[in-house]
Amino acid sequence: MNIKNIRSLAQIMQNADLSAIEITEGDTKIRLEKDVQVVNAYNSSGTIPIAQRSAKQENDISNATTLQSEEVPVDFNMINEVKSPMVGVFYEAPSPGAQPYVKVGDKVKKGDVLCIIEAMKLMNEIVAETDGEIVDICVQNGEVVEFSQILYKIF
Repeated sequence: MNIKNIRSLAQIMQNADLSAIEITEGDTKIRLEKDVQVVNAYNSSGTIPIAQRSAKQENDISNATTLQSEEVPVDFNMINEVKSPMVGVFYEAPSPGAQPYVKVGDKVKKGDVLCIIEAMKLMNEIVAETDGEIVDICVQNGEVVEFSQILYKIF
């Protein structure tokens, strides 16, 4: 990505009042995020809290072309990337038809098996190097992975 594209993205973020943007060019993955402030108010009986947004926020939301995540934002500076130690075929489960070792949102501990990489007819288990939560799986089952390619992101 060149500096001209980065400046264009920064301008778009500023104009749309976005707080985060994520772009992956290989197989195209785009994620835009906007912080929405929620104000608690009470209905006429004064007992049940309801969420209200300002008119500007309602207008921005209605004009949005992407879905927003209502989850707590992830601090990408605290993400641990699990990289492939070798070239091989990525398998998310111990056998075809079995449940994957991990899914997005799963909590893992140091030493837990995350996947298998087959290299030269040998099955190599890849384990978590830290405790945390799986926030992204960066490859598909059965894909050939390269040395040092990111497999998982753990927060």
